[in-house]
Amino acid sequence: MSTVIPQNEMTRRAMDWICEQCAGPGATKDPCSHIEAAAARFNLGPLDVEFLIRFYAAGGKGENAH
Repeated sequence: MSTVIPQNEMTRRAMDWICEQCAGPGATKDPCSHIEAAAARFNLGPLDVEFLIRFYAAGGKGENAH
């Protein structure tokens, strides 16, 4: 039997995965380069992908970053 995971939890897991991909020696430090892979890996919808793009474009500080 499979467990249903709320979509916001999948988005959080995708963000954790993106951070892991950007950490460590020799890793690509640009989180935006990992968003499409995270979307496929965590079955994210277009709105979730758009959120990730905006979030990381703002430097990972949320939409209210100045």
